[in-house]
Amino acid sequence: MSGGSAGRSTGGVAGGENRARYWRDATRPVEAMHARFHDHVYAPHSHDTYSFGITDEGAQRFRCRGADHTSAAGMVMAFNPDDAHDGRAAVELGYHYRIVHLGPSVVGGILADAADTTGGRSPAMPLFARPVLTDPGLARALTRLHVALLGPADALARDETLTAAVLAMAGRGATRAPRVRALAGGGQRRAARRARAALDEAPLTPVSAQRLAAAAGCSRFALYRAFRAEYGMAPSDYQRLLRLRRARALLASGVPLAEAATATGFADQAHLHRWFKRSYGITPGTYQRAAG
Repeated sequence: MSGGSAGRSTGGVAGGENRARYWRDATRPVEAMHARFHDHVYAPHSHDTYSFGITDEGAQRFRCRGADHTSAAGMVMAFNPDDAHDGRAAVELGYHYRIVHLGPSVVGGILADAADTTGGRSPAMPLFARPVLTDPGLARALTRLHVALLGPADALARDETLTAAVLAMAGRGATRAPRVRALAGGGQRRAARRARAALDEAPLTPVSAQRLAAAAGCSRFALYRAFRAEYGMAPSDYQRLLRLRRARALLASGVPLAEAATATGFADQAHLHRWFKRSYGITPGTYQRAAG
């Protein structure tokens, strides 16, 4: 299933109404929707994208490839480009689900970046034979991507979660799993250190995975694996850590929380508060007041 135009309506499933939130990337064919539907019925339609959904609550049923399917809570839906389908609630209370639409160029680019091309073989585009999959690992990867797309994540975090989700879907749900490549020990360390130096030099500057990989001298996927192996976290996690350290210094000097959040690249005070507490176990306000 999918949404139509970008936007948001009011109401909720519990009250018998429908609501949806839509997001789309302005520069590439990546879109996402979060919806609670009680009685909305999708007309038969298809997309020119790969579409991956997760049912969070309730259940939905749809017809696709000549058969009826039901997706209950925790299940993953996988539609190939041009897969015709409809959709409606399968239970009285409706359903709550999230879905991402990824253009073939985005999926193909990620697979090409990560592929082991030994022997000159190009990676084949994935084909999903089953419209409904029961796989908690896939559901987690898609949920992380959806949260990153609709939330206050920066470009680097979105790129990382997008790559992880596509490779999870292609590796676990497609008829042919891709072969991925990795750097050798010395090359892995060099790439990770070059990327870390670039982040250290400009921690507040937004950077895409592609730009960081270029600075490291390797592919985006190879850099991600190398950085995690060397430093125990993704490049986006390290960049956020640098920003948190800068925020701590500002808070210690008496800068108001809202100003510290803006100055260190967080979306707002609540964004800084959430990550500060997750990383340090205390709130920014508690840290600032501890000076006495």
